[in-house]
Amino acid sequence: MINKVEICGVNTSKLPILGNERKKELLERIKKGDCAAKDEFVEGNLRLVLSVIQRFTGRGEYVDDLFQVGCVGLIKAMENFDMTLGVQFSTYAVPMIIGEIRRYLRDNNTIRVSRSLKDTAYKALQTKERLTNETGQEPTIEKIAEEMNLKREEVVFALNAIADPVSLFEPVYHDGEDATYIVDQVKDNKNCDENWIQEIALKQAMDNLNEREKHILQLRFYKGRTQMEVADEIGISQAQVSRLEKSALMHMRKYM
Repeated sequence: MINKVEICGVNTSKLPILGNERKKELLERIKKGDCAAKDEFVEGNLRLVLSVIQRFTGRGEYVDDLFQVGCVGLIKAMENFDMTLGVQFSTYAVPMIIGEIRRYLRDNNTIRVSRSLKDTAYKALQTKERLTNETGQEPTIEKIAEEMNLKREEVVFALNAIADPVSLFEPVYHDGEDATYIVDQVKDNKNCDENWIQEIALKQAMDNLNEREKHILQLRFYKGRTQMEVADEIGISQAQVSRLEKSALMHMRKYM
């Protein structure tokens, strides 16, 4: 999915990048009902959707479906974004896109169990009911397995297969607006939404640097090189590396 270039007919390698001033201008036009501004704004922020859907790989979903659902979240964010909040659009939009994809995964989640496994489970339930009626007490798994001439593990596996799963996207609280899901209560300091948003913001800010500045920052902060090592690798002085590094960081702060 990460390496797929064309998604839903969109060439992701050629997506435009909007600067903050252009975003502000388009949002003002959107508030006045400018449809052309909406189209340009959505296209200029599709990289946000691409960044978010990479988080949901490995679920067996088609990337095109996730992309379309993410676009719905992006459009909702665009229509509800309040410029007076004083936050970057991406900070507001990313949770909206994530929420839209979560709802899609929750509503389209299916777990398929083989017929033979279901048959074993239902026979185990029938055996359990029969033994309970005969002895007046609930039988152990070992007793059920013995009656069915099966291994204990086979009976446990079959019964677990037909048990109703608890989805991470199962709502645990609803106040009439946005629901709280189990996944929202699972603590993950490393992969929390705040870190994810920050990572996207950093990536967006780096997109505004020239190739030399990007290369220097990647060597310094992603590969852990010293300024002297960077200077030797790209053939300039340590003082030049220091100056370019400071200039690049200052330039990135304008977009953070």
